[in-house]
Amino acid sequence: MSVSALETRPILPDLSKVPAVDEVGVDERVARFCSRSIKTTAKLEALKLALSMIDLTTLEGQDTPGKVRQLCQKAIHLHDAMPGLPQVAAVCVYPTMVGVARKALEGHDINVASVATAFPSGMAPLNVKLEDTRMAVAEGADEIDMVISRGAFLAGEYGFVFDEIAAIEEACGDAHLKVILETGELGTLDRVRRASVLSMHAGADFIKTSTGKIQPAATMQVTLVMLQAIRDYFRETGRRVGMKPAGGISNAKLAIHYLVMLKETLGNAWMTPERFRFGASSLANDLLMQLMKQSTGAYQSADYFSKD
Repeated sequence: MSVSALETRPILPDLSKVPAVDEVGVDERVARFCSRSIKTTAKLEALKLALSMIDLTTLEGQDTPGKVRQLCQKAIHLHDAMPGLPQVAAVCVYPTMVGVARKALEGHDINVASVATAFPSGMAPLNVKLEDTRMAVAEGADEIDMVISRGAFLAGEYGFVFDEIAAIEEACGDAHLKVILETGELGTLDRVRRASVLSMHAGADFIKTSTGKIQPAATMQVTLVMLQAIRDYFRETGRRVGMKPAGGISNAKLAIHYLVMLKETLGNAWMTPERFRFGASSLANDLLMQLMKQSTGAYQSADYFSKD
């Protein structure tokens, strides 16, 4: 191995030095974010911003090419009755459906994201996870959402988890890597903080709360701890890592609370789909309904929007 390769190889941080989380302080901060009043003009901008940050997602065993193509059509035509809407950030599917999504989105500036690494459990050997990742990238995935080995992490095998993330990051090539912590299985905010730090040092481009298959999924408390970890990592390294809360964010009001928290914790540099995503397909329809309300003064029936 060359000297330059050794210099750029990621190094496992000393997780014993990661500060403990003040859970009472986190709860108080979240309560304040939820109490912010938003003016009408700012609310309209926030609704559009949230819409542009969505990863429209279908991750079911019953997924078919037809269902994926339908989801891609929704991504392209969110609500034609309302011109000027932003596009969603990405469509997220299983690796076997990446080629279908890539073709359906051809000519449109919408990324294809794919879960990988034996999603959602992560219970597979590394060679299987690497092949899963390489296949998705070869089929045209712009982004890979991987899951960490929670059993290994909870057993204190931090080096194992770190090396897996670093290997998957290398297998991604030019595709961006989102690392899913599955915070509902980690159990404490201290573990969430440590897993965030480990993932970023291993090469994550984004850190993500959940697969959406475990409850609780995303919460504002968990997301705040991860945002604070991102802030401190940026101060330490100068590298900006993105954030993706996923699972359980289904209405516009809650999405706006997340955006308030994002702005006040990380600032304007993160108020973009390149650095923040919502993993919540059902959120799109509520945002569209709220945008119609802002535009016309009346709610439009949910029947006017496609079911995901």
